[in-house]
Amino acid sequence: MTFTRYAIYYAPPADAGWSKWATGWLGWDMEAGREAAPPEAGALDVAAITATPRKYGLHATMKPPMRLATGTDEAQLRAACAALAATRTPVTLDGLQIDRLGRFLALRPVGDVTALNALAAACVTELDAFRAPAPEGEVAKRRAAGLSAEQDTNLVEWGYPYVLDQFRFHITLTGKLPKGDLPAVEDYLASELAPLLPQPFVINDLALMGEAEDGRFHLIQRYALSA
Repeated sequence: MTFTRYAIYYAPPADAGWSKWATGWLGWDMEAGREAAPPEAGALDVAAITATPRKYGLHATMKPPMRLATGTDEAQLRAACAALAATRTPVTLDGLQIDRLGRFLALRPVGDVTALNALAAACVTELDAFRAPAPEGEVAKRRAAGLSAEQDTNLVEWGYPYVLDQFRFHITLTGKLPKGDLPAVEDYLASELAPLLPQPFVINDLALMGEAEDGRFHLIQRYALSA
């Protein structure tokens, strides 16, 4: 399969009960490369609620999607991901919880995120030689949304505003929702997903992802954190 962009994700284990449920909720199984059946959700329009994040699959971004720099290729990126993962140990947090981030819902870590943030920073900085500069139109679109000075610096230096000190680990569960719809969706997820969430929450590997020409992301390979 030919990919237009690559990213480094945390991809939840495919065999865990919570990730099976949440993969169905989003409707796209990036590991299997196929659509996933949504759960029964009564009056909630799951397809509409999850339309924006669906193509990315169930994930947390560690290094945002990037086009490959001239002179680099997927094989080299694979090797670099393996080398990075070999220098890092698994990250253990107390758990995951459902949180509001503005007007969308996501899973956020519970506990000390110092090691997690360091892992994400390593993905951003140590693999940056593979990132081609973003097109000017893409940069302008991000700036138009309103960025702080630090976020703009990140955009210039690393291709994305919300990295390093601006990074917040999150596993997106919905698109941007009308304020009036948030409570019902939140209540449903609290009832169906929250009881399945892991305690502790352990990140054992990094996932190299590829974006297909239709915009959907596929798992290319996992790399165990094995230092």
